[in-house]
Amino acid sequence: MLRAVLKGLIWLAMAASLPAMADSLYRPQNYQPLTSDLRPRKVGDLITVMVYENSSATSSAGTNAGRSAQVGLDVRTPNGLTHGAAIRSQNDSDGHGTTQRAGRVLAQITVGIREIATNGDLLVQGTQQVDINNERQTITLEGRVRQQDVSDTNVVLSTRVAEARISYAGQGDISERQRPAWWQRLLTLFGV
Repeated sequence: MLRAVLKGLIWLAMAASLPAMADSLYRPQNYQPLTSDLRPRKVGDLITVMVYENSSATSSAGTNAGRSAQVGLDVRTPNGLTHGAAIRSQNDSDGHGTTQRAGRVLAQITVGIREIATNGDLLVQGTQQVDINNERQTITLEGRVRQQDVSDTNVVLSTRVAEARISYAGQGDISERQRPAWWQRLLTLFGV
């Protein structure tokens, strides 16, 4: 037993004389602070976007214009009688107009990361189709998301999507019924 202890001490003395070799636990390419909610993201990962878009616009204009012109002529005869002639013109214009437009979209769509920009922004794109009673609703979303705007539940609000292109379109029986007939569109084209 004494022999084993001496052998261990000799080995420790030799190991202590060797230069220390250590590898760092820090790797800059995959460093993430422990307090961060950010998850590493890569092309193909999915992010859920809560689409809440509410927009309205109102424009109104009013115009009032008036013009009046009068030309008169008096002719006196030698016996003192006066004859008069007059030309009078009046032009009035009154116009008013109002335009109102409102739109609201509430949806939830999961999109894929198609590219990661050099600054770390996520370029996302996705489409969702829902068919109900022969009516197809299609939602398409495309845009740019900062990684810090994605919550720890992997959700981002549409108001945080830069360069957002959001499309909401419908096809089917109801959409066809709301559209004017071809002959009505033709008459409208000619202003009838």
